[in-house]
Amino acid sequence: MEHSAHILVVDDHQDIRELLSKYLSRNGYRVSDADGGIKMRQALKTSAIDLIVLDVMMPGEDGLTLCRYVRENENIPVILLTALGEETDRIVGLEIGADDYVTKPFNPRELLARIKSVLRRSQSLPPEIQKTDEPESLKFDDWVLQVHQRELLSPDGVTVPLSAADYRLLVTFLKRPTMVLSRDQLLDLTSGRTAQIFDRSIDNQVSRLRKKIEEDPKNPKLIKTVRGGGYVFTCKVTGKVSDAMLDAAGDEDDL
Repeated sequence: MEHSAHILVVDDHQDIRELLSKYLSRNGYRVSDADGGIKMRQALKTSAIDLIVLDVMMPGEDGLTLCRYVRENENIPVILLTALGEETDRIVGLEIGADDYVTKPFNPRELLARIKSVLRRSQSLPPEIQKTDEPESLKFDDWVLQVHQRELLSPDGVTVPLSAADYRLLVTFLKRPTMVLSRDQLLDLTSGRTAQIFDRSIDNQVSRLRKKIEEDPKNPKLIKTVRGGGYVFTCKVTGKVSDAMLDAAGDEDDL
């Protein structure tokens, strides 16, 4: 399971990012990289990240600051890269929620072993342990999504049934209102890129979801098509939901 994981490498040194990206890719992982906090946040918004390898010593926002941000906003494991002898950084990093650390200079095989270990631990946690404190509902355009129950209530108070695929797609949109998402991004965020890269099943799934939440599915107002871009959810959303809760929707793949 861990070999399909998506790893985000955050380091201001391009040579380290390239080295780790190539090495981890050769070992079966999908890898994205970022040179700092801005691109890290962008990657977290547009991709389903399973683990972050985060350098501590970076200009601007350092790794400890970014680790704290991840802990406050996401439920993603973090492995810190720390300088040899910087014991304080390692201690502080673990105190603010890092899952492990590797000291520089390091052997990529050691980092790979740490990644496998952290992923096994995080994936073995039951959903109720993985969840963070979340609102019980998300609201948009008089609709209410009961997150824990995975129930969608229409403006008239009628329960609209959702398949696991419907739920994952809807939550993906609700987490990113007004953001244009390409088909590839939607496939990555809802199915971990298990579908083929040219698979247009996401269009069928969007069509199915529109039939459930749009007043006129042929003239949608909530989920709009962006020509040459993908789709965008146009409505304001109240509340937020973590990736852990999205994963708890179910394992069936019915896209």
